[in-house]
Amino acid sequence: MSNKDLENLIARVALGDRLAFSSLYDLTASKLLGVTLRVLQDRASAEDAMQEAFVKIWRNADRYSVTGHSPMTWLITIARNSAIDGLRKRRPTEDVAALADTLAGTGITGEDSAVAKSEAARISGCLGELEPDRRGAVRGAYLEGRSYAELAAIYDVPLNTVRTWLRRSLIRLRECLSR
Repeated sequence: MSNKDLENLIARVALGDRLAFSSLYDLTASKLLGVTLRVLQDRASAEDAMQEAFVKIWRNADRYSVTGHSPMTWLITIARNSAIDGLRKRRPTEDVAALADTLAGTGITGEDSAVAKSEAARISGCLGELEPDRRGAVRGAYLEGRSYAELAAIYDVPLNTVRTWLRRSLIRLRECLSR
């Protein structure tokens, strides 16, 4: 299938053409499953991420613009980002626990290490109260060092929405931690 054919299918999907979407799925699903499987290393999770990717493709096909680059690159990027989101959902407490372990390994005493682990558990519990996308944005910004622009691209929302999510999430975390 040529780039032009894929671009045509994406344009038809943007218009809500279900037949074009079915054709696009048939032509690209195996490749996108391979991408998600490489990231997640688990077939069931990879299939879930691929399904999420196709939902995003359906909803955002109108945002695709012909730039001379392969339309497959656009599709693969969506699939890869969906898989990364799935990876983050799969390990909700590991990031905070790893942070506590890092703190514990910096010359902190045994008592301080125990306190750090206890605080990590509290933070993890409070993070668990946030909606998945907000929790992912907080992790991305404060544990992974992602920029607001990167988070906006990952979650496919405007930059100011990411800022609002983070501000409100930090307020909720502070309230939760003060209980």
